Amino acid sequence: MGKILVTGSLHYDIVIHAHHRPEKGETVIGSGCSYKFGGKGGNQAVSAAKAGAQVSFAGAVGADAQGEFLRGVLHEHGVDTAGIAVTDAVPSGMSVALMDAEGDYGAVVVSNANNLIDPAQFSHDVLWQQVDMLLLQNEVPEAVNLNAAREAKRRGVRVCLNAAPARELCTGMRAAVDLLVVNGVEARDLSGIVVNDLAGACEAAQWLSQHYPAVVVTAGEHGVAWSEAGNPSQSLPAEKITLVSTHGAGDCFMGMLCTSLLNGNTLADAVAKANLAAAEHVSRKA
Repeated sequence: MGKILVTGSLHYDIVIHAHHRPEKGETVIGSGCSYKFGGKGGNQAVSAAKAGAQVSFAGAVGADAQGEFLRGVLHEHGVDTAGIAVTDAVPSGMSVALMDAEGDYGAVVVSNANNLIDPAQFSHDVLWQQVDMLLLQNEVPEAVNLNAAREAKRRGVRVCLNAAPARELCTGMRAAVDLLVVNGVEARDLSGIVVNDLAGACEAAQWLSQHYPAVVVTAGEHGVAWSEAGNPSQSLPAEKITLVSTHGAGDCFMGMLCTSLLNGNTLADAVAKANLAAAEHVSRKA
């Protein structure tokens, strides 16, 4: 098995627990607070490493205690951090998440150092040694993703984009993506198809696969759908679980999905493994 190069965000996460998330103008008394490693890029890198993949990371953090913490967590999980730049121009990225009693959450992200990732670094051959897959998300500037994807395609490396959060992709980016993974909201934003159930996820996956070689649409408690090359979509229902928290479910899914594909599994088998891994993630206590 080769290596997954993850390019993306690193955030120092502050998680606030409360009975419910505040409405506009409302003050809510919280029940707890925790500090965690985060960022879609960081979480997906750790997830892939836990699933057994060799992982390297390209990104940026501030020259602060938070940046040291973020690099340390990656290192502890065996992720190669040589591609992470340290800058004193701005602080490390961070987010504040509000989690309610049902385990659902909303978050505010401040990118900081993640906006200073150098797109030029992807032309360096050393970054691509033994890399067979590039994993991207949309929490960093598109110029970073585009340069990374172009260099990956030039080297015959498969490109997987978790288009979260959803944003309009330029022509070059769309042409470079081999596998697009989105949730229901992102699928709706990219396709115009409402995803309220598994049938909607199937419709969106098939429509999007006319524009990308392969597409996976996750639909939360409904399950997951996928399609390849515009063919009729397939789907799996969600695993029956007792929900503890949805936080990090998508990143867990991505890490297992990419690791399984790197191991030679078909897309259907990889989706099934990722679906199970995400279900286990959201049903266990942190």
